[in-house]
Amino acid sequence: MVTYDSLSDDELLALLKDRDHHAYAEIYKRYWSLLYRYSRKILQNEEESRDVIQDVFVMVWSKSGTLDLHTSLSAFLYASVRNSMLKLFERGKVKEKYMNSLEKFIDEGTNITDHLVRNRELASHIEKEIAKLPAKMREVFELSRKVNLSHKEIAFRMEISDKTVKKQMNNALKILRLRLGALTALLLLIFC
Repeated sequence: MVTYDSLSDDELLALLKDRDHHAYAEIYKRYWSLLYRYSRKILQNEEESRDVIQDVFVMVWSKSGTLDLHTSLSAFLYASVRNSMLKLFERGKVKEKYMNSLEKFIDEGTNITDHLVRNRELASHIEKEIAKLPAKMREVFELSRKVNLSHKEIAFRMEISDKTVKKQMNNALKILRLRLGALTALLLLIFC
């Protein structure tokens, strides 16, 4: 009867290719703690280290019939653990980028949404107050702020003097400042 713990890695590997469960168990027993310590030292995380080692041994068993190593079993296992850790790091980076991107989107999205809602409410409030202005004053104001005509162009279009346009604009702004408050009036001057 063969005692598996006395077999060399090459002998165990030959038996493993024939899907020998005992050879697999011996390889597992021989290398699990060594690979775990190696992984744990790098990852600094017990659970992730166990997962990496488990994944490597699952891969070894699933490919046992076709394993064709050009190196020692030990070197193959360490390289497999290293590659699994690299994949884990890469997934972590991708996950981190995704989470950062999602967090940024949520922050900016909330911010953008809040600003849009406030801007719409403010614009609606301003429009209501503009609509309450006397007809001629409202027309002068809208031609100036919405159509972006100069005082001369408004005067020519409405067949009134430049002074009248200037006076109507000043009166409109005074009325809107009183009705909307100082901050809203400042925004009105900037954005309208």
